[in-house]
Amino acid sequence: MFIFANLLLAAANILDILLTAYMWIVIISALISWVNPDPYNPIVRFLHTVTEPVFRRIRKIIGFRLGIVDISPMVVILAILFVKYFLIQSLIEFAYKLKGGAIL
Repeated sequence: MFIFANLLLAAANILDILLTAYMWIVIISALISWVNPDPYNPIVRFLHTVTEPVFRRIRKIIGFRLGIVDISPMVVILAILFVKYFLIQSLIEFAYKLKGGAIL
């Protein structure tokens, strides 16, 4: 059973790292959007390619803007934090219970 627990711990840790990286990508994309960047810059294109599909889905659900502010990055960040604090923490605690050890 400890092998499955270790696999679950590894998956939870990798998911945590990926979600943290994506959260920083969303933050950087939101900050870049304030300064009217060059659309042909490879970094700007990467940020737009990675974040815009998620932002578009959020905008369809909740609407495009709140006044003059686009709140879709904030909604994405809150969703990431919810997943990190609920799902990942639950996976880690479940894995430790499978191991029979103490929860850290």
